[in-house]
Amino acid sequence: MNIVRSVVLFALSAAAEIGGAWLVWQSVREGRPWWWAGLGVAALGVYGFVATFQPDAHFGRVLAAYGGVFVAGSLLWGVLVDGFRPDRWDVAGAALCLAGVAVIMFAPRG
Repeated sequence: MNIVRSVVLFALSAAAEIGGAWLVWQSVREGRPWWWAGLGVAALGVYGFVATFQPDAHFGRVLAAYGGVFVAGSLLWGVLVDGFRPDRWDVAGAALCLAGVAVIMFAPRG
């Protein structure tokens, strides 16, 4: 059950952080209204709180693992929202990052 909870929280964290950064990017780089940046900053704040609900109590471990989720999630966001087409190296890199997430978060520790 902790694995499912952790995966869901990572997905929510990624949506908040990547979505927030995208909103700021849209405001600053693409000329969207200033309040898009405000919404982005709020979403980035939500990300900070969502991460605290991870079952693992170690900040460093959670944030290190989330880095891999961020890499893969950013590429996926680009595909779904911006029409980005990753090449095989993008996909391979994201897969390696997600493998790292699995090792960091779910390896048996005794």
